[in-house]
Amino acid sequence: MSADDSELKELRDSVREFMAAKSAEDAVRKLMESEPRFDPQVWAQAADQLRLPGLVIPEEYGGDGFGPVELGVVLEEMGRSLFCSPFFSTVVLAAQALLASGDEEACARHLPGIAAGRTTATLAVAEDDGSWDPALISARATPDGAGGWKLNGRKSFVIDGTTADLLLVVARTVAGPSFFAVDRTAPGVTAAAMETLDATRAMARLTFDSVTATPVGADGLGGHIMAEVLDLASVGLAAEQAGGARRCLETSADYARVRHQFGRPIGSFQAVKHKCADMLVQVELAEAAAREAARLADEGAAEFPVAAAVAHACCSRAYLFAATENIQVHGGIGFTWEHPAHLYFRRAKSSQLLFGGPAVYHERLLDRLGI
Repeated sequence: MSADDSELKELRDSVREFMAAKSAEDAVRKLMESEPRFDPQVWAQAADQLRLPGLVIPEEYGGDGFGPVELGVVLEEMGRSLFCSPFFSTVVLAAQALLASGDEEACARHLPGIAAGRTTATLAVAEDDGSWDPALISARATPDGAGGWKLNGRKSFVIDGTTADLLLVVARTVAGPSFFAVDRTAPGVTAAAMETLDATRAMARLTFDSVTATPVGADGLGGHIMAEVLDLASVGLAAEQAGGARRCLETSADYARVRHQFGRPIGSFQAVKHKCADMLVQVELAEAAAREAARLADEGAAEFPVAAAVAHACCSRAYLFAATENIQVHGGIGFTWEHPAHLYFRRAKSSQLLFGGPAVYHERLLDRLGI
């Protein structure tokens, strides 16, 4: 199911209104220093009032059955406001991994709770080196001799890893990388919060010591599932980055209009004009790349994997550029802790590195191009 332009605008307006009410700067700053790093009551409202957790989950699992285009609209608005919630980890990563696995039993078990907002989940792939390359995974799952599996190893940079109810873990078996479902409260699971650059996106280090795990999808096909999920997640992240970049441009332009130096608005000076113009070019390119990739994903187009890699590279660059220039346009106040400019810079930098950083995503683009 897909929405027309008027429905997309209505969705954007509703989410933006919700973000303005629930994710203002003071709320973001409060959550940055709290545990959990999100407000459970606000998350429940997002589920009950806007049905956001179930937006892209198929109707047979209790969702609304929308696609990447609608998801992109929501993520742009969340990126604008630095919304602190388990949405990205639960909906963009974990739910998409369940669907990509083709495991109907696992989907039927977990997706209805996710769609209703009762279950939060995350995807645990990277280890201490931060790589999402399945060839570098060392966590292992072995048969326990009684028909089950035991998981051992460590995962790092797991988004919302200390609060997620469900952990989808990529571990190595004899057949190769595979997916496993783990209850975060299961015996042998240890979750420790990581201190990272971006305090608005909680990350954790998870340790698994002979933990009972349930296979998700076919044994040894984790690498194929990861490739599909990474393409979809890259487009979701690109939309979030485009939204944050647009917000940086808006705040810079607003400040340039009202801040006066030498009896005139600083926006009238050529240097500031050029900064805002360069930001505008980057933001427009980012939005176009993210939205086109989402459209191709919605259509199941053969060009989608290339478009996903392009969107990831383009939006990562644009957001970091806009966040940096936003600080420059604001001058001295832009460097202070009290001003929100640094929050967007931190999110921009951490998002750039989330799936491996520039060297990795440029290699991914070359791979998708067959080079």
